[in-house]
Amino acid sequence: MPTAPQHYETHLGPIYSWMVGDIDAALAKSAAELETLHLPKTPGGAALDLGAGFGLHALPLAQRGYAVTAIDNCGSLLEELRARAQNLPIKTVHADSAAFGAHIEQPLEVILCMGDTLTHLPDLACIEALLAQVAAALTRGGMFAATFRDYVAAPLESERRFILVRSDAQRILTCFLEYGEQQVTVYDLLHEREGAGWQQRVSSHSKLRLDPQWVVAKLTALGLNARREAGFGGMVRIVAAKT
Repeated sequence: MPTAPQHYETHLGPIYSWMVGDIDAALAKSAAELETLHLPKTPGGAALDLGAGFGLHALPLAQRGYAVTAIDNCGSLLEELRARAQNLPIKTVHADSAAFGAHIEQPLEVILCMGDTLTHLPDLACIEALLAQVAAALTRGGMFAATFRDYVAAPLESERRFILVRSDAQRILTCFLEYGEQQVTVYDLLHEREGAGWQQRVSSHSKLRLDPQWVVAKLTALGLNARREAGFGGMVRIVAAKT
């Protein structure tokens, strides 16, 4: 089975912008989500976006006045981010989010880890290590926010495990979920029209079944004031502040 980085580099990365749909609407939604976080407002503060992709959160962060470091392990998505960033203060880093400490030069006011990035890590030990880096990297008064899907509370069953992600006249993307004890395997089935016919490509990767309360407990043990909230798009949101 491909790793999550391999899956995105070869399968989802090239179509990710298409998968999102209306990019302007998606960016506006991300900006609205940032507004609900009540982020620290020090002018020119440093921010980090883990799993930044093509910039759904990095771009509105920079527009709010932050100097943003955007980390992702999918090179094609970072190329899209650089094209969209233009003169915004965004530095892109092609690297594993779990090792972000090697790419940070100053304390951070904001660290974001949105859109299931946490569940893409290989195991709970990697998440614990990342959260420890987060606690160490935040400046006093800084904020960490993460969103991910709760694959623990209510596993999808039967035909509900088949999810149509997006379709148009030229392309159809469907995913199928297979639940294990600690992970859920996501199969992404991509059909693309070629001439009069269709070509199917299938790839898969594993996501952690991550308990939101476990994340809250780990952040609290690290000295952060952490809470669980309802995120956008049916995701769980964890918010933690270094007080």
